Amino acid sequence: MTEEKKAIVRDLGFGGLMHVPPLRVDHQLLRELANNFKLGENRLKTGYGSFQITPKTIGDALGINATGNLFPEKVEYKQLSDDDKIIYRRFQGKTLKSLTDEMMEIGVGSEEERLMFKRIFILYIQMAFLLPTTINKISLVHLAPIFKMDGISERNWGGGHVLTFLIKGITDYQEKTKARRGLKDHQSLGLPTGLRSSWWKE
Repeated sequence: MTEEKKAIVRDLGFGGLMHVPPLRVDHQLLRELANNFKLGENRLKTGYGSFQITPKTIGDALGINATGNLFPEKVEYKQLSDDDKIIYRRFQGKTLKSLTDEMMEIGVGSEEERLMFKRIFILYIQMAFLLPTTINKISLVHLAPIFKMDGISERNWGGGHVLTFLIKGITDYQEKTKARRGLKDHQSLGLPTGLRSSWWKE
Protein backbone atom coordinates (compact mmCIF):
# COMPACT_ATOMS: atom_id res chain seq x y z
CA MET A 1 0.00 0.00 0.00
CA THR A 2 1.34 3.43 -0.91
CA GLU A 3 2.12 6.08 1.70
CA GLU A 4 -0.74 8.18 0.35
CA LYS A 5 -3.17 5.33 0.96
CA LYS A 6 -1.73 4.73 4.44
CA ALA A 7 -2.38 8.38 5.25
CA ILE A 8 -6.04 7.94 4.20
CA VAL A 9 -6.29 4.86 6.45
CA ARG A 10 -4.97 6.90 9.38
CA ASP A 11 -7.51 9.64 8.67
CA LEU A 12 -10.24 6.99 8.78
CA GLY A 13 -9.14 6.12 12.33
CA PHE A 14 -7.56 2.74 11.58
CA GLY A 15 -3.88 3.66 11.81
CA GLY A 16 -3.50 1.53 14.94
CA LEU A 17 -4.39 -1.63 13.04
CA MET A 18 -1.27 -1.23 10.89
CA HIS A 19 0.79 -2.27 13.92
CA VAL A 20 -1.18 -5.45 14.65
CA PRO A 21 0.88 -8.41 13.38
CA PRO A 22 -0.76 -11.16 11.30
CA LEU A 23 -2.24 -13.80 13.61
CA ARG A 24 -3.29 -17.38 13.04
CA VAL A 25 -5.37 -18.45 16.04
CA ASP A 26 -6.03 -22.15 16.49
CA HIS A 27 -9.72 -23.08 16.26
CA GLN A 28 -9.46 -25.00 19.52
CA LEU A 29 -8.42 -21.80 21.31
CA LEU A 30 -11.29 -19.90 19.71
CA ARG A 31 -13.76 -22.56 20.88
CA GLU A 32 -12.29 -22.42 24.38
CA LEU A 33 -12.71 -18.64 24.49
CA ALA A 34 -16.29 -18.85 23.19
CA ASN A 35 -17.18 -21.56 25.71
CA ASN A 36 -15.86 -19.43 28.57
CA PHE A 37 -17.62 -16.24 27.55
CA LYS A 38 -20.52 -15.38 29.86
CA LEU A 39 -23.31 -13.93 27.75
CA GLY A 40 -25.41 -11.25 29.43
CA GLU A 41 -22.39 -10.08 31.40
CA ASN A 42 -19.98 -9.93 28.45
CA ARG A 43 -17.41 -11.51 30.76
CA LEU A 44 -14.58 -13.83 29.75
CA LYS A 45 -13.52 -16.39 32.35
CA THR A 46 -9.88 -17.53 32.37
CA GLY A 47 -7.62 -19.51 34.67
CA TYR A 48 -6.35 -16.19 36.02
CA GLY A 49 -9.76 -14.72 36.79
CA SER A 50 -12.34 -13.01 34.62
CA PHE A 51 -12.71 -9.66 32.95
CA GLN A 52 -15.50 -7.85 31.19
CA ILE A 53 -15.33 -7.16 27.47
CA THR A 54 -16.53 -3.58 26.92
CA PRO A 55 -16.50 -1.21 23.95
CA LYS A 56 -13.54 0.54 25.60
CA THR A 57 -11.66 -2.77 25.91
CA ILE A 58 -12.04 -3.40 22.20
CA GLY A 59 -11.26 0.19 21.29
CA ASP A 60 -8.08 0.21 23.38
CA ALA A 61 -6.93 -3.18 22.08
CA LEU A 62 -7.43 -2.35 18.41
CA GLY A 63 -6.84 1.39 18.48
CA ILE A 64 -10.31 2.15 17.09
CA ASN A 65 -13.03 4.51 18.26
CA ALA A 66 -15.48 3.01 20.76
CA THR A 67 -17.81 5.95 21.38
CA GLY A 68 -20.23 7.94 19.28
CA ASN A 69 -23.10 7.05 16.99
CA LEU A 70 -23.86 3.44 16.12
CA PHE A 71 -24.02 1.99 12.63
CA PRO A 72 -27.23 0.42 11.36
CA GLU A 73 -27.20 -3.35 11.91
CA LYS A 74 -27.74 -4.04 8.22
CA VAL A 75 -28.57 -2.36 4.92
CA GLU A 76 -32.17 -2.02 3.76
CA TYR A 77 -31.82 -1.90 -0.02
CA LYS A 78 -35.27 -0.41 -0.64
CA GLN A 79 -34.46 2.54 1.62
CA LEU A 80 -31.26 3.47 -0.21
CA SER A 81 -31.06 6.39 -2.62
CA ASP A 82 -30.56 5.64 -6.31
CA ASP A 83 -26.85 6.53 -6.04
CA ASP A 84 -26.40 4.29 -3.00
CA LYS A 85 -28.16 1.43 -4.78
CA ILE A 86 -25.50 1.63 -7.48
CA ILE A 87 -22.79 1.38 -4.79
CA TYR A 88 -24.63 -1.53 -3.17
CA ARG A 89 -24.76 -3.47 -6.43
CA ARG A 90 -21.10 -2.67 -7.15
CA PHE A 91 -19.95 -4.47 -4.00
CA GLN A 92 -22.66 -7.12 -3.68
CA GLY A 93 -21.11 -10.61 -3.68
CA LYS A 94 -17.52 -9.35 -3.63
CA THR A 95 -14.94 -11.64 -2.02
CA LEU A 96 -12.04 -10.72 0.23
CA LYS A 97 -9.58 -11.42 -2.58
CA SER A 98 -11.39 -9.16 -5.04
CA LEU A 99 -11.51 -6.37 -2.44
CA THR A 100 -7.79 -6.80 -1.74
CA ASP A 101 -6.98 -6.56 -5.42
CA GLU A 102 -9.16 -3.45 -5.86
CA MET A 103 -7.68 -1.80 -2.78
CA MET A 104 -4.15 -2.20 -4.11
CA GLU A 105 -4.94 -1.26 -7.72
CA ILE A 106 -7.22 1.77 -7.33
CA GLY A 107 -5.69 5.22 -7.63
CA VAL A 108 -6.30 8.03 -5.13
CA GLY A 109 -5.55 11.01 -7.33
CA SER A 110 -9.07 12.45 -7.32
CA GLU A 111 -11.63 13.01 -4.59
CA GLU A 112 -13.91 10.42 -6.19
CA GLU A 113 -11.12 7.83 -6.20
CA ARG A 114 -10.22 8.58 -2.58
CA LEU A 115 -13.85 8.11 -1.50
CA MET A 116 -14.03 4.80 -3.36
CA PHE A 117 -10.74 3.67 -1.79
CA LYS A 118 -12.17 4.48 1.65
CA ARG A 119 -15.26 2.37 0.95
CA ILE A 120 -13.17 -0.53 -0.32
CA PHE A 121 -10.87 -0.34 2.71
CA ILE A 122 -13.79 -0.22 5.15
CA LEU A 123 -15.21 -3.38 3.58
CA TYR A 124 -11.80 -5.05 3.49
CA ILE A 125 -10.88 -4.35 7.12
CA GLN A 126 -14.22 -5.70 8.32
CA MET A 127 -13.98 -8.92 6.31
CA ALA A 128 -10.30 -9.52 7.01
CA PHE A 129 -10.03 -8.42 10.63
CA LEU A 130 -12.90 -6.80 12.49
CA LEU A 131 -15.94 -8.86 11.40
CA PRO A 132 -14.70 -12.05 9.73
CA THR A 133 -17.27 -14.67 8.78
CA THR A 134 -17.14 -18.25 7.51
CA ILE A 135 -18.68 -17.04 4.23
CA ASN A 136 -16.08 -15.40 2.02
CA LYS A 137 -18.44 -12.78 0.63
CA ILE A 138 -19.58 -9.33 1.71
CA SER A 139 -22.59 -9.45 4.01
CA LEU A 140 -25.26 -6.85 4.80
CA VAL A 141 -23.44 -6.13 8.07
CA HIS A 142 -20.23 -5.28 6.21
CA LEU A 143 -22.05 -2.96 3.81
CA ALA A 144 -23.79 -0.79 6.42
CA PRO A 145 -20.84 1.53 7.27
CA ILE A 146 -19.97 2.51 3.69
CA PHE A 147 -23.22 4.46 3.39
CA LYS A 148 -22.30 6.57 6.45
CA MET A 149 -18.93 7.92 5.33
CA ASP A 150 -19.36 11.40 6.80
CA GLY A 151 -17.62 11.35 10.19
CA ILE A 152 -16.97 7.62 9.90
CA SER A 153 -13.82 7.83 12.06
CA GLU A 154 -15.99 9.14 14.90
CA ARG A 155 -18.47 6.28 14.72
CA ASN A 156 -18.68 3.62 17.42
CA TRP A 157 -16.61 0.83 15.87
CA GLY A 158 -15.60 -0.86 19.12
CA GLY A 159 -18.92 -1.13 20.90
CA GLY A 160 -21.63 -0.68 18.36
CA HIS A 161 -20.12 -2.75 15.58
CA VAL A 162 -17.35 -5.14 16.65
CA LEU A 163 -18.73 -6.04 20.09
CA THR A 164 -22.26 -6.55 18.74
CA PHE A 165 -20.89 -8.83 16.01
CA LEU A 166 -18.74 -10.72 18.53
CA ILE A 167 -21.64 -11.33 20.91
CA LYS A 168 -23.89 -12.50 18.08
CA GLY A 169 -21.23 -14.95 16.89
CA ILE A 170 -20.66 -16.37 20.38
CA THR A 171 -24.42 -16.62 21.00
CA ASP A 172 -24.90 -18.59 17.78
CA TYR A 173 -21.95 -20.85 18.63
CA GLN A 174 -23.14 -21.57 22.18
CA GLU A 175 -26.69 -22.29 21.02
CA LYS A 176 -25.46 -24.71 18.36
CA THR A 177 -23.15 -26.39 20.88
CA LYS A 178 -26.02 -26.75 23.33
CA ALA A 179 -28.24 -28.21 20.62
CA ARG A 180 -25.58 -30.77 19.64
CA ARG A 181 -25.13 -31.82 23.25
CA GLY A 182 -28.90 -32.20 23.61
CA LEU A 183 -28.99 -34.44 20.54
CA LYS A 184 -26.13 -36.58 21.87
CA ASP A 185 -27.89 -36.99 25.23
CA HIS A 186 -31.05 -37.92 23.36
CA GLN A 187 -29.25 -40.53 21.26
CA SER A 188 -27.51 -41.99 24.31
CA LEU A 189 -30.93 -42.85 25.74
CA GLY A 190 -31.63 -44.96 22.64
CA LEU A 191 -34.56 -42.79 21.55
CA PRO A 192 -35.38 -42.12 17.88
CA THR A 193 -33.78 -38.84 16.81
CA GLY A 194 -36.98 -37.87 14.99
CA LEU A 195 -38.62 -37.25 18.38
CA ARG A 196 -36.05 -34.64 19.32
CA SER A 197 -37.97 -31.68 17.91
CA SER A 198 -41.06 -32.44 19.99
CA TRP A 199 -39.55 -32.88 23.44
CA TRP A 200 -36.22 -31.01 23.33
CA LYS A 201 -37.82 -27.61 22.65
CA GLU A 202 -40.40 -27.92 25.41
